[in-house]
Amino acid sequence: MAREGVILAILMLMAILVLHCKSSHGAKPPATYTVGDGYGWSITISMEAWAKGKKFYAGDILVFKYDYQDTDVVVVDRKGFETCTVTPNATVYESGYDKIQLRFGPNYFISSNPDNCQSNMKMAINAAARPPARGARKINPN
Repeated sequence: MAREGVILAILMLMAILVLHCKSSHGAKPPATYTVGDGYGWSITISMEAWAKGKKFYAGDILVFKYDYQDTDVVVVDRKGFETCTVTPNATVYESGYDKIQLRFGPNYFISSNPDNCQSNMKMAINAAARPPARGARKINPN
């Protein structure tokens, strides 16, 4: 009797592990992008131009590399983006090497230095819902 209980417990544990593995592999893994590529987060190139043509998904990671003594990265709302101002609910990053995960929908980034921001050191990214992994299929419950 005790042996049957142990076998049942092992089978249940295996089933849980299989379900966990299937659910964690059902979505495309996040991508990591270095903002500005070799230029980094700077006024050397237009950040909007750098982002143009790229397909971003919720959960993707943006790596901001910059001189922390000269600038920062601020996550703002649309108004802050349009006016180059740090809005009340903004999040300021100042390390010089920041990894920021994209949220679903619009994501706005600026430099808090108004001159830098006005010189296109800002960008808006609309992150789409993450597509399923290749080979993943929907299961019809009927």
